[in-house]
Amino acid sequence: METPQQPRWLTDEEMETWHALAGVMVRLPGALDAELQRGAGVSHVEYLVMAMLSQTEGRTLRMSDLAGHTGSSLSRLSHLVKRLEKSEWVRREPDPTDGRYTLAVLTDAGHAKVVESAPGHADAVRRFVFDALTGAQQRQLRDIGRRIWRTVAPDDHCLPPPS
Repeated sequence: METPQQPRWLTDEEMETWHALAGVMVRLPGALDAELQRGAGVSHVEYLVMAMLSQTEGRTLRMSDLAGHTGSSLSRLSHLVKRLEKSEWVRREPDPTDGRYTLAVLTDAGHAKVVESAPGHADAVRRFVFDALTGAQQRQLRDIGRRIWRTVAPDDHCLPPPS
């Protein structure tokens, strides 16, 4: 009979680090969401979806790929895209190469909304994240974020390559 493995408890320093990271993970999305709601009338996840579409060829992605990029379930993304369709910022259409898939397409009005919202979002990201860090700390944060991302989601094709 095998002896059960003992838990690998965090040290005091690791616990402080974890609390700082967990606090950022909990509070930063809400702060970005509040800024976008106030400045542009969209939620952070709505902006994220439209911004991702704006950066793709033809401003189009399969819904399943978009769900993966946003860390969302297909069902949840479908509800969000339905809201964006009501504002005429996104439309859905069948994938002409494979009818089993649905495409999300950023409309011209949606692209204009991203362009209008981007300066305020960039300012919020700068104020909440980059202004508090030195250049060296920003590079460290990037490298740390990539390492954690690779550990959490090693097969994630959304991870940007190292520069």
